[in-house]
Amino acid sequence: MIDAWELGALLLLAGAVWLWLDSLRARDAGIVAARKTCEHEGVQLLDETVAIAKIRLARNDDGQLRLQRTYRFEFSDTGNNRRNGEVTLVGAEVVSLYTGPHLLH
Repeated sequence: MIDAWELGALLLLAGAVWLWLDSLRARDAGIVAARKTCEHEGVQLLDETVAIAKIRLARNDDGQLRLQRTYRFEFSDTGNNRRNGEVTLVGAEVVSLYTGPHLLH
């Protein structure tokens, strides 16, 4: 028979695994969004990745509580510089993407 301590530890472990897998899925969605935006705007996504900047709880369009993650990425509009961009997701849905002022090609 499993006691309350073991059950709690298993639930905590399961929650941590879920958070890790969900974060990987959201990160992948952020990379895809950043890459597509950079291609569309004619700039180069640097390092081909995004980095977590902020995580909090937020409600999606249906009113459900989800994790909101903000990722930062770098891109170059000339090939000789680094500019900052930001993509925000609620769950795995991109809700905003910002690249800031840069040269358009």
